Formats: sequence, structure tokens, C-alpha cells
Amino acid sequence: MTPEPDELRWTDVEEIGYRLFEAHPEVDPLSIGFPQMHGWVCELEGFADDPRATSEKILEAILMAWIDERED
Repeated sequence: MTPEPDELRWTDVEEIGYRLFEAHPEVDPLSIGFPQMHGWVCELEGFADDPRATSEKILEAILMAWIDERED
């Protein structure tokens, strides 16, 4: 099954980081844990991946992308 163009997958780390920044601009990404961030990612509009199909490495990459967005 081919994903729709606007659907988010775990591998869309840059876009997820951007959307987390947009959804939670007041939050310091370093102040939350991976479980909370995981939940927020799964709640993003357009997120269409399996919530269990991630890893610590992917969550770290999303965290770094979110931090980069916040610093820009």
C-alpha cells in the first residue's frame, strides 16, 4: 500500500520535527521524554504509520529535528 503524499511516516523525521515545533512552540524538546514525544507524534494530523514501528534511533532523530526547528 502506497502512502498518500501528505501522510507522515516515522522516517519523515524533519517534517515531524517541524510539526512538533508548530504544535508545541512553548515546549523545550529536551524537557520531555520519548514516551510523551511518541504520543505527540502519533497525534499529529496526517500521521499514518504504525505507532509500534519506531525505535530509539528514530525518536532521537525526531528530537534533533525539533531542536533544530526551535533554534532557527
